[in-house]
Amino acid sequence: MASRASAVAGAAVVAVLSAALALYGPPLDAVLKRAFSLREAHSVKDMENTLQLVRNVVPPLTTKKHKGQDGRIGVVGGCREYTGAPYFAAISALKVGADLSHVFCTQEAAPVIKSYSPELIVHPVLDSPDAVHDVEKWLPRLHALVIGPGLGRDEVLLGNVKGILEASKARGVPVVIDADGLWLVAQQPALVQGYRKVVLTPNHVEFSRLAEAVLGDPLDGGDRRGAVLRLSQALGNVTVVQKGEQDVISDGEQVLACSQEGSGRRCGGQGDLLSGSLGVLAHWALRAGPEKTSGCSPLLVAAFGACALTRQCSHQAFQKHGRATTTSDMIAEVGPAFRRLFET
Repeated sequence: MASRASAVAGAAVVAVLSAALALYGPPLDAVLKRAFSLREAHSVKDMENTLQLVRNVVPPLTTKKHKGQDGRIGVVGGCREYTGAPYFAAISALKVGADLSHVFCTQEAAPVIKSYSPELIVHPVLDSPDAVHDVEKWLPRLHALVIGPGLGRDEVLLGNVKGILEASKARGVPVVIDADGLWLVAQQPALVQGYRKVVLTPNHVEFSRLAEAVLGDPLDGGDRRGAVLRLSQALGNVTVVQKGEQDVISDGEQVLACSQEGSGRRCGGQGDLLSGSLGVLAHWALRAGPEKTSGCSPLLVAAFGACALTRQCSHQAFQKHGRATTTSDMIAEVGPAFRRLFET
């Protein structure tokens, strides 16, 4: 529907320009061509400049480091119904370059997630009466948490996650919140209010739900940049990533749009790849600091990098698999896509 509306609008613009060209002739034609080419060049230049900021925070590979130094990431989520999402987030973190990846899930989900990969450290504690304590004792060893993939909406689990989020804030742990973690935030926005080390990654529906909860209305869908900016500001300048045709990112002060080429294939799990990679990039960017990001918010830069990487993975996987592309195919592209964007 949106693409059809865009096509109609584009046709209207073409008609107006054609009439103007007929009236004013070649000089206007040259001016318009120059204006559009400058606009396109500016957009490409902005993308490249921001990608360079991401490159600035990527730690070099060296034999002088020890295990864990480049990232120990925790994923909080995974229940009986949803085991794939936490796996995708956790394995993406490893593929991007984290040294260790933990999953804190329910007891029933743990054997299933363990069977997906021996690379992950799986803790079957999320539905335990002592879940908050069981996760909290790991927080000093973790550089970032990803909350929400495969969480579900069970009241007991949501209550435990609320406690985990509060404990993480108390320790200053960077947190990425996605999926049903966003459902929890929409019910209780105060959980993230003013916490500048949190990144929210809503899709269209989740964004509308958050906007209604925080601002009392779903915001103007025609002005995505303004809508994301307003929501971020209303939450105390937390970083918000609205996923869509373009990913729009704001920390309440700046707005970035990631238009890296992706694909037309929308399979479940792509958001988990984004949130897992974002957990690692958030750690790297915060460790590097604003001096490496030219004064730009480190989390804004990290979010842009995760969006660009996810889109590039989707693009590369689609080139090979077309309509049959799944998130597993995208995961296989993380290494090559990362090299293409950030290491060449």
